[in-house]
Amino acid sequence: MLSTMQRVQEHLDEALTHFHKDQIVGIFLRGSQNYGLDTPLSDVDTKLIVVPSFKDIAMNRKPVSTTHVRANEEHTDWKDIRLYIQTFRKQNLNFLEILYTEFAIVNPIYEKQWNRLLESREAITHFNPYRSVQSMKGIALEKYHAMEHEYPSKIEILKKYGYDPKQLHHLVRVEDYLSRYIAGESYGSCLDPGPMKQELIEIKMGKYSLAEARAMADKTKAHVEEMAEYAYSIYPNKEDPEVNALLDDVQYEIMKTAVEKELSEDD
Repeated sequence: MLSTMQRVQEHLDEALTHFHKDQIVGIFLRGSQNYGLDTPLSDVDTKLIVVPSFKDIAMNRKPVSTTHVRANEEHTDWKDIRLYIQTFRKQNLNFLEILYTEFAIVNPIYEKQWNRLLESREAITHFNPYRSVQSMKGIALEKYHAMEHEYPSKIEILKKYGYDPKQLHHLVRVEDYLSRYIAGESYGSCLDPGPMKQELIEIKMGKYSLAEARAMADKTKAHVEEMAEYAYSIYPNKEDPEVNALLDDVQYEIMKTAVEKELSEDD
């Protein structure tokens, strides 16, 4: 069986059949492996950050933003760096987590700039705590409503359990995450479920009956909403101007490097 890192490399190798190597900033794992909640059946899903070519910019082409589904059903989100930097500003947990993953392959020509983001990742993930809480609440509500939704890919799971245990485990994980975030723990620490890890894995594997799962989901949703309202009262809806400037500068320097390298090779 391939290691997680080998599977991430496979995702990169496949992306290289679609993009020039210098267009790729890096590829980063997202999901259960980052929290220690993976099982032997877990997929490897990744996020690929790409830089537009000079022609893409000159012709005002739409930035890349798509999900590539591999033959084995694993997913890679391909996203233009201009759009990805915006997700940092939106404070979406699903995008911010790549700043903490151990499973990443960064293009050496962009490593200096990427390291600037890593060095400031706690500031970036607290760019706007009010917005962070909004994002976490949104994810929790999405998982709550998805728990019994009849998605075509989930029909067999729903027949077996009456609900999707994976969605319930996501909901409980976000509750734990939000609680610790508000308590002042570092973003990186919040990503690690710690003592909750075993319980979350058991929830994911279908530990609870439908009635128990519904009761847990209702209680968890109510707690998330309660915590969010409290957080809105203590966090101003305000962006950090220093982080804003950093994100702008890193985006500029990466795109400048890419265009200069492309044009020098065309000479």
